[in-house]
Amino acid sequence: MKIYTKKGDSGETSLSGGQRTPKDDIRVAAYGTIDELCCSLGVVAARLRRDDPLRPDIVRVQHHLFRVGAELADPKGRTKNRPVGGEDIAWIESRIDFHEESLPELKRFILPGGGETGAALHLARAICRRAERKIVSLHRATDDAGVDLLAYVNRLSDFLFVLARSANRAEGVGEEEWDGEM
Repeated sequence: MKIYTKKGDSGETSLSGGQRTPKDDIRVAAYGTIDELCCSLGVVAARLRRDDPLRPDIVRVQHHLFRVGAELADPKGRTKNRPVGGEDIAWIESRIDFHEESLPELKRFILPGGGETGAALHLARAICRRAERKIVSLHRATDDAGVDLLAYVNRLSDFLFVLARSANRAEGVGEEEWDGEM
């Protein structure tokens, strides 16, 4: 099978089920941003040692993101993949709680950055927030994005923030506080 089909040369792509849509459609933008997020997490995972305690969480989220992308690419809900749901949201919340236990309480906003892994996770968090905005736009336009999907992506950005802080702490890199008020 060839990787190129030439079917997208006119500016359209196929959704799950074969329906053709413009490549700048809000649905394509939403799942494209999820793909970008997944790739950014791949960069983070590639930086980590195989035995790094953050790695399993990141890889698990990448698996979730493939399900999110499949759900977003299927306007008729025919995907055979299990959509993200309450179990996935509960897992993320439990991981946020786990990682926060070892972090100092936030008293001020912190600037994104720190060590290389922490900075890459902050970038992933920002991409996640962009994906969330696109999914909200899709939800408003079509009512296709379910409540669990919206909650999952919202919680995921919180998780990536906590992972960035955790990575910085593990690398011994301090957090730069914003000089404004919280």
